[in-house]
Amino acid sequence: MKHLLATTCLAIGLFGMASAASACGDVTIASMNWQSAEVLASLDKIILNEGYGCNAEIIVGDTVPTITSMIEKGEPDLAPEGWVDLLPDVVNRGLTEGKLVGAAVALSDGAVQGWWIPKYIADAHPDIKTIDDALKHPELFPDPEDSSKGAVHNGPQGWGGTLATTQLFKAYGGAAAGFNLIDTGSAAGLDGSIAKAYERKQGWMGYYWAPTALLGKYEMVKLQHGVPYDEAEWKRCNTVADCPDPKKNDWPKDTVQTLVTKGFSERAGNDVMDYLNKRSWSNDTVNKLMAWMTDNQASGEDGAKHFLEENEALWTPWVSAEAAEKIKAAL
Repeated sequence: MKHLLATTCLAIGLFGMASAASACGDVTIASMNWQSAEVLASLDKIILNEGYGCNAEIIVGDTVPTITSMIEKGEPDLAPEGWVDLLPDVVNRGLTEGKLVGAAVALSDGAVQGWWIPKYIADAHPDIKTIDDALKHPELFPDPEDSSKGAVHNGPQGWGGTLATTQLFKAYGGAAAGFNLIDTGSAAGLDGSIAKAYERKQGWMGYYWAPTALLGKYEMVKLQHGVPYDEAEWKRCNTVADCPDPKKNDWPKDTVQTLVTKGFSERAGNDVMDYLNKRSWSNDTVNKLMAWMTDNQASGEDGAKHFLEENEALWTPWVSAEAAEKIKAAL
């Protein structure tokens, strides 16, 4: 009887420990179909599982269906990289109705779009700070097909950034300044034009965005727009293809925020939510990590492990001391 009692007590004790260790329970994490979102989802999975005893798994998602499903069905539990400005009305409804909870801004400096030039050009010509400054120097950014003209490289047709760049090219008087607007044809064509210019140390100017692996590999400087952001004008004309009179405007940053369902926020526990409210990184950090992933043909999980191994000083403040030791041990 004593042996049976001892065994029973031991079993109950172990069960209690296991329950405490996995207090946050099952967790579904949406991994969007782009590199930065994949690595952040994998990072959350590792930290939640190894640091906080969760049973987290990754499911494939995309911005609109994922966030809509979180509001209407309460699943998945977590969207690490929610581009909330793409569907502000839906997100605001979810927050207002108490079905969504906003956690940390995943990208501390926001997702950035605009016109960029190579850092070596910016360093050699410190007077070039704005788009207007750059357009004074067509000789520094020659058209590959016509060296008598400057070039502004655009993205492929169908991209929102391509449309906005076309309108801004009009607004800043690119043609009158002696520039051509170059259709690079595809994402690969746009990337290739930057890589070719960089490897030859030639001038380049055009549309790009962050975070991206390419900006982690090739150091670029974003040109300032020289005017404040005018939301009404941006919607009226800067993003409307057939608008004839676009004005100079700044390019708005996109807010990229971690979203969780209300149900998960309540059952996850304070420690887990404390982590999700602190976990935030910069474009520079993500750019470099994605460049490493691209060079090494690494998966999101590979990238997450590499980040944890190489950036202890950055991620340990996000988690409790106990969780940090567990994560280090797991690595």
